[in-house]
Amino acid sequence: MILAAPTLLWLFNWQQHVDYLLDELALCGLFLSGLIVLRGAANAVMMSLLWMLYHSIVAVGQSWYSFGWESQLLETGFLAIFLVPLWSCRRFPDNSPTPWVARWGYRWLLFRIMLGAGLIKIRGDRCWLDLTCMDYHYQTQPVPNPMSYFMHQSPWFMHRLETASNHFVELVCPLLLLLPFRRLCGVGGLLQLIFQVVLIISGNLSFLNWLTLIPSIVCFDDSMLAFLFPSATLVERRQAVSSARKTSGYYIRQLVSLSVAVLIGYLSVPVVQNLMSSRQAMNTSFDPLRIVNTYGAFGSVTKERTEVVVQVSHDYNRHTASWTDLEFKCKPGDVTRRPCLISPYHYRLDWLMWFAAFQNYQQNPWLIHLGAKILAGDRGVEELMADNPVLEKRPRWLRMQHYSYDYTAAFNGTSNWWSRRLIGEYFPTVQLSDLEQIVRQQGWRLSGKRR
Repeated sequence: MILAAPTLLWLFNWQQHVDYLLDELALCGLFLSGLIVLRGAANAVMMSLLWMLYHSIVAVGQSWYSFGWESQLLETGFLAIFLVPLWSCRRFPDNSPTPWVARWGYRWLLFRIMLGAGLIKIRGDRCWLDLTCMDYHYQTQPVPNPMSYFMHQSPWFMHRLETASNHFVELVCPLLLLLPFRRLCGVGGLLQLIFQVVLIISGNLSFLNWLTLIPSIVCFDDSMLAFLFPSATLVERRQAVSSARKTSGYYIRQLVSLSVAVLIGYLSVPVVQNLMSSRQAMNTSFDPLRIVNTYGAFGSVTKERTEVVVQVSHDYNRHTASWTDLEFKCKPGDVTRRPCLISPYHYRLDWLMWFAAFQNYQQNPWLIHLGAKILAGDRGVEELMADNPVLEKRPRWLRMQHYSYDYTAAFNGTSNWWSRRLIGEYFPTVQLSDLEQIVRQQGWRLSGKRR
């Protein structure tokens, strides 16, 4: 049980106080990370605590923390433990050069991220091979931003060039990262860094691309980053390195680095086998601590954007009821609302609604829970959504409709960013009493306002 979900919550009576404990874990992580940002430095103890805190949340997060970048953040954080000194919090600690295992660990991480993303594409969807995927991607990606709208309007040959460039960066350039030549590694890191910036501009892909910048930067050595530091600092550091003696601590760090390298190598075996497999799985962990993982993105690209639109009514008669759409923080709803710009922030509910739109609610039972909470007037759920004045009073009825969404043409003379067409019913019309039995069976707790 503990190995299946390694979390600090096992130390507490989490069944009775799970919400409170999750808040406390998050607040501890916020305080510690804020301290590191303000100090501009960290040590292995602090990074270990941050890793344990976030792992404790991800391990029990279920669908809410089911995204691939959760594992990527944990793997990045694990390597960071060995990137910094054990105790010192100085920005330029003496006798603590960057361990080789951290440098190569990050390069190995970036190699797997990019190659995994490239391989899953050419194995997963024909449109990546015929170079047409970008004809659809900007419109059908989970949470578009304003630039997505305009990039979708690009001519067809630009979309072909974008797709071909994607293959080059993800399938060819990763090879540069593992070569023992500093300049080639630097070039590889620069190409990946530029690629991540382009992806950040083109859509709200959470903190995924921001996080991938970290191993890209590690590809640059001291001489490549020297322009960022005052010359006096560089001279001082060179003198410190040249006069440093190999103490017992140096040999202990080498032993630790070797042990970590062996661990990463061992845990990489199933990951490499997965990369080589024609049945490659993306965003998968083969060990419960998520130290070495598989990655990938957009192995298939949907050709039509569909949205689940949640509607509520206060009327007594369900058959003659007037319905009001509920707006979410960022996902498309109102066709006149401009696409939002929120990366690297992650609106998890909006993303889950995107996945649900090309499945059905039976495959996503959490949607029933969501509907029950809305009908019960749960304030916690309302805070996850946009401002919806209709929810000031607890709704009587709820339903979900399935719509097809398309971008309008740019500069079309209207205020509409989207056009939409009704596909059909997604979730039937219900009131709270209709859901009480399944709520009891699932053990869901409803806390709402009575009015």
